[in-house]
Amino acid sequence: MKSGYVALIGRPNVGKSTLMNELIGQKIAITSDRPQTTRNKIETVYTDDRGQAIFQDTPGIHKAKNKLGVYMDKVAEKAFSDADIIVWLVEPTTYIGAGEERIAELLNTANKGRKPVILCINKVDKLKKKEDILEVISEYKKKAEYNEIVPVSAANGTNVDELMNTIFNYLPEGPLYFDSETVTNIPMRSIAEELIREQALRMLSDEIPHGIAVMIEKFKERRPGLYDIDATIVCERDSHKGIIIGKGGSMLKKIGTAARLEIEDQLEAQVNLKLFVKVRKDWRDSESFVRNYGYDIKKV
Repeated sequence: MKSGYVALIGRPNVGKSTLMNELIGQKIAITSDRPQTTRNKIETVYTDDRGQAIFQDTPGIHKAKNKLGVYMDKVAEKAFSDADIIVWLVEPTTYIGAGEERIAELLNTANKGRKPVILCINKVDKLKKKEDILEVISEYKKKAEYNEIVPVSAANGTNVDELMNTIFNYLPEGPLYFDSETVTNIPMRSIAEELIREQALRMLSDEIPHGIAVMIEKFKERRPGLYDIDATIVCERDSHKGIIIGKGGSMLKKIGTAARLEIEDQLEAQVNLKLFVKVRKDWRDSESFVRNYGYDIKKV
């Protein structure tokens, strides 16, 4: 029996959450086309006859601009010490940016070859010619050493099974850390918060999404098959509040309807979802607000 923790690392928007959802065959992590969608480490569990892999979807490593950014970088970097295997996701380009340089530095210093590293080149379906990937591999080989290099497309599932096989080849022997039916150890309350934030990320204009947080105020099963959920969307500006609510409450209703359907799918039950909006000026730069909204650096 093999088992262990697998950290998915990379700069923002390389497809870590999409890949993790594809690997376990179920949506747990939220996704969007905006960078820095993931803020906390999200763990999911995949179990089969070979053993158990616990995947850790981490925030994209980037230059922190506020207290929330510092928290996110700390979560991502701690994955290096917690995981048994490191899977580094990159895009199929020869350009090596600051985020990739930072990760390569961590691999060469924090890891120093102690744990297996798999370079996972994602979005290969975007390549004009398949042979172009050889240049990408050549550039990344200059930055660090890898046990394996696996090209995939998380969006359409290309070669994801091969990546899973490679991961199990390098997992150590060990017990099952979770029951074989477990898919995630994240409370449904937290998943609901993330699903609401996901819809806000998808529907709101560019200047707003990174400045919002979601807090579940009420999560109660009224009766079997029906949940009452009250949630507050926190933003940083009065002007943002107006945009989130929309004319006659239209945007808030649109976010709520889409989020409710996602939550109902997860709970396999009906949901009565009520959304509210609150302003907390520059909350991302406040240690107390960042902590209160679930991003406590002392718990990383």
